[in-house]
Amino acid sequence: MRLNRFTPEQLSSQQQLLYDQIAGGKRAEGRQLFQLVGDDGALEGPFNAMLLAPNLGFALQALGAAIRYGSNLSPRVREGSILMVASKWNCEFERMAHEPLALDCGLSSEEIDTIRAGGIPAGQTVIEQAAFEVSKGLINDADLSDEGFERYSALVGQESIFELTTLVGYYSTLALQMRVFRV
Repeated sequence: MRLNRFTPEQLSSQQQLLYDQIAGGKRAEGRQLFQLVGDDGALEGPFNAMLLAPNLGFALQALGAAIRYGSNLSPRVREGSILMVASKWNCEFERMAHEPLALDCGLSSEEIDTIRAGGIPAGQTVIEQAAFEVSKGLINDADLSDEGFERYSALVGQESIFELTTLVGYYSTLALQMRVFRV
């Protein structure tokens, strides 16, 4: 790791506010399938790095919470698309955190293995298949062709394309940060 772990006693007042939003916010509610806070009290994964620049960290964590808890994407599409980003960036933390969530929302181990190998799982609903194809296009090409945009708009709607674009961008940002800081 290239980044020291920020434990609560080391935090400035701004860092503490951000820490409290992450550790005590939506992510901390309900059943936990991955640890937000380590045994030493530091935030895990990308959240520890957000404390480096609290003003950006507030915005970044709020965007992540909106994607996870406020979008209209189905849990299967959301978690499958997150795992596609993790596969593209070879991001171990995203895999570790989101594979249990993907299983919990109904993706099978075989479907997760297919995503991990860079594929799109077969046998999805038409909407899920289209959403996964959009995610794959965004991840691999950073774009959708005019034909693809029209086709997917008719299947999933422009709102879903916007939400998938935001999801892919957000989780790619986290993966890049974790890569640079060796998280």
